[in-house]
Amino acid sequence: MTRVLVINSGSSSLKLQILDTATETELAWALVERIGEPTGTLTVRRSDLAGSPAGERTTEAGFADHSAALGRVLESAAELGVHPIDLGVEAIGHRVVHGGPAFHAPVEVTPEVEADIEELELLAPLHNPANLRGIRVARELLPGLPHVAVFDTGFFHTLPAAAHTYAIDREVARKWDLRRYGFHGTSHEFVSRRTAEILGTPYDELDQIVLHLGNGASASAISGGRAVDTSMGLTPLEGLVMGTRPGDLDPGLIIHLIRDRGMSPEDVSTLLNRDSGLEGLSGARDFRELLGRVDHGDDDATLAYDVVIHRLRRYIGGYWAVLGEVGAITFTAGVGENVARLRADALATLTTWGVEIDPEANETGSGERIISTPDSRVAVLVVPTDEELAIARACDVVLGLGE
Repeated sequence: MTRVLVINSGSSSLKLQILDTATETELAWALVERIGEPTGTLTVRRSDLAGSPAGERTTEAGFADHSAALGRVLESAAELGVHPIDLGVEAIGHRVVHGGPAFHAPVEVTPEVEADIEELELLAPLHNPANLRGIRVARELLPGLPHVAVFDTGFFHTLPAAAHTYAIDREVARKWDLRRYGFHGTSHEFVSRRTAEILGTPYDELDQIVLHLGNGASASAISGGRAVDTSMGLTPLEGLVMGTRPGDLDPGLIIHLIRDRGMSPEDVSTLLNRDSGLEGLSGARDFRELLGRVDHGDDDATLAYDVVIHRLRRYIGGYWAVLGEVGAITFTAGVGENVARLRADALATLTTWGVEIDPEANETGSGERIISTPDSRVAVLVVPTDEELAIARACDVVLGLGE
């Protein structure tokens, strides 16, 4: 059996999962939140061989940095009998948001790879520094295992030039590698492959649209297993409306705020990364809270929801035009998997295109399922994403494990 520890390191959080890739089961899971604050939370969970929870421990304490957080995770894991070494972990996979022009596929981490990831921090200042901290801490505390970096941008390396090229001066674009890179690629690839399996269609014969909708949100058009368009761009700011990010907007707005309204580049960065999207429009970045306010007649929340739906419809229709024919539309991630109302509203205008949602299937059930009617021209699905499993599988491929 191949066992892999997957680490997703955020700016103030650390999420870990030990997976058996042969059986696709979870052996252990851990989450540290509020790293760097006076009091944080550490939860470690042990699973049985079938992947069901078999023991859990939650602790409140201060975690000064990621090194302290991972050290405490390993201590608690050892006490529960799920330390990575005790479980026979053979590799450690790390999520890295931006791979830039250099990284098109998962790669084993070396000092040179670390240095290259560090150079990409300008393209993903909220994500890559945190991802790199996780890599460095894990390599320090678990030095005897190979480490693999898996990049969110990798799946979108196949975008055709017409889709990834920005219409700016070509020399400027070449000098600074300015192009559409796309993000959530690990999720889009996993979900699109699973969609083809559910439908019993060869992956290389299915044209589909995948909607990854969570606090971060992105859409993709995938033709025969190759990504041909995606909503996020050079950075994760572009595209759909998100929890705290605006998605598409006029670049002149940024120039106007800096040149004419006296905002600094740092002020604008904070505005666009932390104070926009649902948060900026309504003050509620959580979708459940947003819908609760909509149902109570809150005008700001209603407008925010309407903007989300309008943007989704624009992308779905646009990608349909890019693909020419669509065999499946799949919703995934926290909002996409759990908010039936959004799914129905996003597709409501496509009835004239032959898309028919089964209201009962949409409103009930859980896990992966088809929510369109048998007569629908396009299959509509809900497929939970599993980026951790995808990262673990990538470790198998890169390191030749499980052969």
